[in-house]
Amino acid sequence: MSQDKTTHYDAIVVGSGQGGTPLVKELASAGWKVALIEEHHVGGSCVNYGCTPTKTLLASAQVAHTVRHAADFGVQAQLSQVDLQAVKNRRDAVVKKFRDGSQSGLEESEADLIFSKASFLGPNKLLLTSADGDKREVTADKIILNTGTSTRIPAINGLDKVTYLTHKTIQELTELPAHLLIIGGGYIAVEFGQMFRRFGSRVTIVQRTGQLLTREDPDVAEALQHLLKSEGIELLLEAEPQQAQQLAEGNLLLKVKDASGQLQEVQASHILLATGVKANTEGLQLEKAGIRTDEKGNIKTDQHLCTSSEGVYAIGDVKGGPMFTHISYDDFRILRDMFLHQKKRSTADRPVPYCVFTDPQLGRIGLTEKQAKEQHLNYKAAKLEMATVARGIETGQTNGFYKVLVDAETDQILGAAILAPEGGEIMSALQIAMMGKLTYQQLQEGVFAHPTYIESFNNLFLKLSQPED
Repeated sequence: MSQDKTTHYDAIVVGSGQGGTPLVKELASAGWKVALIEEHHVGGSCVNYGCTPTKTLLASAQVAHTVRHAADFGVQAQLSQVDLQAVKNRRDAVVKKFRDGSQSGLEESEADLIFSKASFLGPNKLLLTSADGDKREVTADKIILNTGTSTRIPAINGLDKVTYLTHKTIQELTELPAHLLIIGGGYIAVEFGQMFRRFGSRVTIVQRTGQLLTREDPDVAEALQHLLKSEGIELLLEAEPQQAQQLAEGNLLLKVKDASGQLQEVQASHILLATGVKANTEGLQLEKAGIRTDEKGNIKTDQHLCTSSEGVYAIGDVKGGPMFTHISYDDFRILRDMFLHQKKRSTADRPVPYCVFTDPQLGRIGLTEKQAKEQHLNYKAAKLEMATVARGIETGQTNGFYKVLVDAETDQILGAAILAPEGGEIMSALQIAMMGKLTYQQLQEGVFAHPTYIESFNNLFLKLSQPED
C-alpha cells in the first residue's frame, strides 16, 4: 500500500554493496535513523556475481586441472567429467551463505532495510517503488549512492540479434559450452577463459589491443598470455569485432578484423561479453538532484566522495575506477570518519592493490615499470623466475615470476607484480613493507620461514639493476 506520509531519515544508502552495508550498520549503531534501499539482493556485486561466486567457480576449475595433472605427481587419477550443474549448486550455496549473513546483520541492526527501486524527486528526496508497484517518498539529510555497475554492451553490428552471455549470466549455465568465445581482454576475460578451459570448453579470447590486461607491463601480460596459450586457449589479439550473427544450426558467428585488416570468421557455441562495465544510474533521475556524471556515465565525486549535490555522496564502483571491493570498503571508512568522527580522510594517495585470480595469480601493488618511466623516476627493477623458487619447484608451480621496483634513492619499494601461486598473498606482504616504509635491504636480509614463497625475497632483491633505456 502506498504511504502518504513522507518518512525522514538522517541518512539513506541506496545499494547494499561492500561500502553501503557496513556504513548503514555503523551509522545505525551510532544512533542515526538510517535506511538501506536495495532493489534486488543484499550484498552487492561482490557477494552475488563478483568476487564470492567467481572465486568459488575458479576453485572447482582448479580441482579439475589438478586431477588432470595428477600423474605428474605420481598419483593415478582420471577426470571423467565436470558436472557444471553440481559446480553451480556449490556456487549458489556459497553465495546464499554470504548473502543471508549480510541480510541478517542488517535486519539485526537498528536500520530499516527496504527492498525497492529508488529515484530522485529532488535534492535529498527519493521516490521508492516496490516490486509490486507500491510507492512511497522518503527524505534524508544525507543520501549515499552505492548502486554499482552492469555490463557495458559494445557497439557490434548484429549483437542485438544474438544470444550472448555477461559475467552475470554465464554463472547460470548448467551445461558446458562447446566453444566459448570471449570478447574483451581484462580480468573477467582471463579468469572466465581459464576457468571454462579447465572445465573442458574450447576457449577463444578476442582482444582489440596487442595484449591482454592492458594496464600491466608488457612482460607481465606476455607471460600470462603464454600460460593461457599453453593450456590451449586461443588468443586473437589486435582483432576488432565487426559483426555477430546467429547461425541456423544454433552456433554463433563473429567476424573480426585482424591487425592486417583482413576479416576472419570465428564460430562458437557461446559468446561472453567481457568489455567493461557502466555505472548503474539509469532510473535514478540524477538530474532532479543536480548530480553530475562524467563522459562515461560515472557519478562525479571529489576526494571526499561528495557529489555535485550537497548532502549526496557516491561510493564504490558507481563513481568509476578503481573498481574493487576493498576500495568500496575504504570508501565506507572515509564517510564513517567524516560523519561520526569529524575526520576528513580522502581518496588521494591511497594504495590500490588488486589480484587477478588466474592460475598462477597476478598480485599487483604500486607502480608498473611503464608508470615509473613515464614519471621519470630513478628506480631499479628485479625479477625472479618461479622456476628458481624452491617452494615452486617442490610443489610443481614453476610458472610466472616476482617483479619489483625500488626507489634508487630511498631504497623503498615502489611497486610489484607477482605472477605466482598465491600471488595476491605475496603481493600483500610487499604492500605491508611499503606501508611500513621498509627498505629492500630489510627484506633481502629478513629471516623468513623455509620453505615459503616469501623466503624468496632474500634472492629477489639480489637481482636489482638499473633499467635499460
